[in-house]
Amino acid sequence: MRRIGVVVNPIAGMGGRVGLKGTDNKVEEARRRGAEPRSPERAVQALSHMAQQGVDVELLAYGGEMGEDECRAAGFDPVVVGSPGDEDTSAEDTKQAVREFVGYEPPEGGDPGVDLVLFVGGDGTAVDVAETLVELGGDTPMLGVPAGVKVYSSVFAVTPRAAGRIAVTFDRTERREVNDIDEDAYRGGDVNTELKALAWVPVGEDVQSSKQVGGGTVEQLAQAVASEISEETGVTYVLGPGSTVDAIKTELGFDGTPLGVDVWRDGEVLVRDTTESDILDNLGENNVIVVSPIGGQGFIFGRGNPQISPAVIERSAVEVVASRQKLDDTGVLRVDTGEQELDDELRGWQRVRVGKFERRLLKVV
Repeated sequence: MRRIGVVVNPIAGMGGRVGLKGTDNKVEEARRRGAEPRSPERAVQALSHMAQQGVDVELLAYGGEMGEDECRAAGFDPVVVGSPGDEDTSAEDTKQAVREFVGYEPPEGGDPGVDLVLFVGGDGTAVDVAETLVELGGDTPMLGVPAGVKVYSSVFAVTPRAAGRIAVTFDRTERREVNDIDEDAYRGGDVNTELKALAWVPVGEDVQSSKQVGGGTVEQLAQAVASEISEETGVTYVLGPGSTVDAIKTELGFDGTPLGVDVWRDGEVLVRDTTESDILDNLGENNVIVVSPIGGQGFIFGRGNPQISPAVIERSAVEVVASRQKLDDTGVLRVDTGEQELDDELRGWQRVRVGKFERRLLKVV
């Protein structure tokens, strides 16, 4: 039987669809903007898929919305090892949960601790879990269910379903990087990643790589795409984040939001650094989303651009752009929109614009 400790950061990812690019120190602002919790739903997705694997598993969970509620919603009866002290959960609650998991003594005897800490959140949560495991010593592995806006660390499964499966089927682990960035700098357009810890993580094809800031010129690509956009009338363009799409924004003649989403139509910017709600308000009859995969990971939806929500995607065509070098390094494309049916629809072969005329076929897996 495999014993797994489950801890959920219930506020992770709340800032994404309302344009905050993270929730660190921004929870109240996210709520004022109408943000709704994202991580509990993704936790249930992971745990429900875990239950379908037919593996004998015992779950330990932190109380209430930090794990217990999600475990019960997925059909488990977890051992509750503690509860958050205040109404508003904190990083210290996450750390205490990990301490309880590692120090757990089964009442009937047997091996103490857990075989895995399964956490739900983003890079900030990953840092809290990893640093606590390092503090406690030993080699307890960790695995993340991606729910934050920033998911740069290589300790996350590529989707919640993948996390649920890997958690009960892995047979070996390896050391991987836990990274985080300064959210205030990130909101200002600067990405400064910092290695925070090394953690033991299950080995599997569906454990994501750390984000690479890829190189290679995109000048000709940006010029070609911008030229075609400029010639279109009545088409609303949702321009995603990243250096490749930012180069297109520059060619269009405006100072875009490098790490946010901007909306353009008929020669003008309708909204900058926008939210899901503002995007939906500005969509027209013909809409095109322009996105570039994250280097080293391949995600086109679900990492860094939650403002481009399922509701936006369902009303739009999708144009994927990337340098040849990035595609060579990435190999496949990935999606994790939070809606399984839409993910399934998006999977398959996708044309990716790599130059003025050239396109390549790459598989969305």
